[in-house]
Amino acid sequence: MKLFWDDPLTDEQTEEMVEGIAQNVVKRGLSAPAIMFLEMNKPVAPLASHAAIAFSPFVVPFLGFDRVDRYSQFFNSRGNVERLLQRIEELEEERRGGRTHVDTARSR
Repeated sequence: MKLFWDDPLTDEQTEEMVEGIAQNVVKRGLSAPAIMFLEMNKPVAPLASHAAIAFSPFVVPFLGFDRVDRYSQFFNSRGNVERLLQRIEELEEERRGGRTHVDTARSR
Protein backbone atom coordinates (compact mmCIF):
# COMPACT_ATOMS: atom_id res chain seq x y z
CA MET A 1 0.00 0.00 0.00
CA LYS A 2 1.30 3.44 -0.90
CA LEU A 3 1.50 6.08 1.78
CA PHE A 4 1.30 9.82 1.38
CA TRP A 5 4.58 11.65 1.90
CA ASP A 6 6.45 8.34 2.04
CA ASP A 7 9.33 9.77 -0.02
CA PRO A 8 10.01 13.52 0.35
CA LEU A 9 10.33 15.65 -2.76
CA THR A 10 13.86 16.14 -3.97
CA ASP A 11 15.15 19.60 -4.84
CA GLU A 12 15.07 18.58 -8.48
CA GLN A 13 11.41 17.52 -8.28
CA THR A 14 10.52 20.75 -6.50
CA GLU A 15 12.23 22.89 -9.16
CA GLU A 16 10.58 20.84 -11.89
CA MET A 17 7.17 21.48 -10.34
CA VAL A 18 7.86 25.20 -9.90
CA GLU A 19 8.93 25.51 -13.52
CA GLY A 20 6.03 23.46 -14.87
CA ILE A 21 3.35 25.30 -12.91
CA ALA A 22 4.84 28.73 -13.65
CA GLN A 23 5.19 27.99 -17.38
CA ASN A 24 1.55 26.86 -17.60
CA VAL A 25 0.28 29.88 -15.68
CA VAL A 26 2.16 32.39 -17.85
CA LYS A 27 1.35 30.55 -21.09
CA ARG A 28 -2.36 30.79 -20.31
CA GLY A 29 -2.15 34.48 -19.37
CA LEU A 30 -3.17 33.84 -15.77
CA SER A 31 -0.21 35.47 -14.04
CA ALA A 32 -2.12 38.21 -12.24
CA PRO A 33 -4.92 35.97 -10.88
CA ALA A 34 -2.41 33.25 -9.93
CA ILE A 35 -0.16 35.70 -8.09
CA MET A 36 -3.13 37.19 -6.25
CA PHE A 37 -4.48 33.74 -5.34
CA LEU A 38 -1.11 32.43 -4.13
CA GLU A 39 -0.35 35.59 -2.12
CA MET A 40 -3.74 35.47 -0.41
CA ASN A 41 -3.51 31.77 0.36
CA LYS A 42 0.19 31.49 1.22
CA PRO A 43 -0.51 31.38 4.99
CA VAL A 44 -2.97 28.50 4.61
CA ALA A 45 -1.05 26.54 1.94
CA PRO A 46 0.08 23.89 4.47
CA LEU A 47 -3.51 23.45 5.61
CA ALA A 48 -4.65 23.09 2.00
CA SER A 49 -2.01 20.44 1.39
CA HIS A 50 -3.34 18.43 4.31
CA ALA A 51 -6.89 18.94 3.04
CA ALA A 52 -5.81 17.41 -0.27
CA ILE A 53 -4.85 14.28 1.63
CA ALA A 54 -8.13 14.30 3.56
CA PHE A 55 -10.11 14.54 0.33
CA SER A 56 -7.84 12.15 -1.55
CA PRO A 57 -10.49 9.40 -1.79
CA PHE A 58 -12.47 11.77 -3.99
CA VAL A 59 -9.54 13.35 -5.86
CA VAL A 60 -7.18 10.42 -6.51
CA PRO A 61 -9.47 8.66 -9.02
CA PHE A 62 -9.36 11.78 -11.22
CA LEU A 63 -5.78 13.00 -10.72
CA GLY A 64 -3.90 9.89 -9.64
CA PHE A 65 -2.15 9.10 -6.36
CA ASP A 66 1.31 10.32 -7.40
CA ARG A 67 0.05 13.73 -8.53
CA VAL A 68 -1.97 14.31 -5.34
CA ASP A 69 1.00 13.18 -3.23
CA ARG A 70 3.49 15.45 -5.03
CA TYR A 71 1.27 18.54 -4.99
CA SER A 72 0.30 18.07 -1.34
CA GLN A 73 4.00 17.85 -0.43
CA PHE A 74 4.84 20.84 -2.60
CA PHE A 75 2.21 23.14 -1.11
CA ASN A 76 3.03 22.08 2.44
CA SER A 77 6.01 24.46 2.36
CA ARG A 78 5.49 28.22 2.24
CA GLY A 79 8.97 28.46 0.74
CA ASN A 80 7.81 26.51 -2.29
CA VAL A 81 4.86 28.83 -2.73
CA GLU A 82 7.17 31.84 -2.52
CA ARG A 83 9.53 30.31 -5.11
CA LEU A 84 6.55 29.66 -7.40
CA LEU A 85 5.44 33.28 -7.06
CA GLN A 86 8.92 34.54 -7.91
CA ARG A 87 9.18 32.29 -10.95
CA ILE A 88 5.78 33.37 -12.28
CA GLU A 89 6.84 37.01 -11.91
CA GLU A 90 10.17 36.31 -13.68
CA LEU A 91 8.50 34.55 -16.59
CA GLU A 92 5.86 37.25 -16.91
CA GLU A 93 8.55 39.91 -17.03
CA GLU A 94 10.41 37.94 -19.71
CA ARG A 95 7.19 37.58 -21.68
CA ARG A 96 6.71 41.33 -21.60
CA GLY A 97 10.26 41.77 -22.85
CA GLY A 98 11.60 43.07 -19.56
CA ARG A 99 9.21 46.01 -19.61
CA THR A 100 7.42 46.88 -16.40
CA HIS A 101 4.05 48.56 -16.01
CA VAL A 102 5.79 51.90 -15.38
CA ASP A 103 7.89 51.51 -18.56
CA THR A 104 4.75 50.75 -20.58
CA ALA A 105 3.00 53.87 -19.27
CA ARG A 106 6.01 56.06 -20.14
CA SER A 107 6.19 54.83 -23.73
CA ARG A 108 2.67 56.03 -24.56
